[in-house]
Amino acid sequence: MDIRAMKPAVILVSGGMDSAVVLAIAQEQGYACHALSVRYGQRHTSELDAADRIARAQDAVAHKTVEVDLRSIGGSALTDADIAVPLDSDSDPQRAAIPVTYVPARNTIMLSLALGWAEVLGAADIFCGVNAVDYSGYPDCRPEFIAAFEALANLATKAGVEGAGFRVHAPLLSMSKADIVREGLRLNVDFAQTVSCYQADADGRACGHCDACRLRREGFAAAGVDDPTRYVA
Repeated sequence: MDIRAMKPAVILVSGGMDSAVVLAIAQEQGYACHALSVRYGQRHTSELDAADRIARAQDAVAHKTVEVDLRSIGGSALTDADIAVPLDSDSDPQRAAIPVTYVPARNTIMLSLALGWAEVLGAADIFCGVNAVDYSGYPDCRPEFIAAFEALANLATKAGVEGAGFRVHAPLLSMSKADIVREGLRLNVDFAQTVSCYQADADGRACGHCDACRLRREGFAAAGVDDPTRYVA
């Protein structure tokens, strides 16, 4: 299909497995996909290297990385060197308490950046990989948040006020990690190219002990698929 005839969409691509699947879903639905990544001061940048690989491998129309310094705010184990990433937690990562790996307002900021680029592109559609089933208790991964942000997008932009409207797609919202693995395999996503670990090394190798690693490993196991993740040990 001629790209010029396809509807543009902005897809948030972090470098992890979920956003890689979301990009593939948007492509299957016929969108001209503009991938957006955010360098927000995270502990490692190997996930951004992965995002670039994914965008190239999955033929995104464009890939843009925007810088926002959330490290200067702190308050998260993912940005603040003084806060340790929880390892081998004995508790359920879907516990009621919000874990220290929550990054204050991260998804709100990322979606806002995606919204701005979508408005410039004339795109009405934004895709993100938030998940309300196999997640770590983050408040900005809930369906209520997505609905609220979509309402905000249509109130706070020129395009929204003039009636063009925006829709925020979260196709993985109610899927288990195993379901996401199966969907990715159906769409020929190369999960070996993705990085999910909260503290991956410079080569993208996972620690194997953080909540992100545990959820990812359990997802592949539940789907009955070999885990292609490269671990430090």
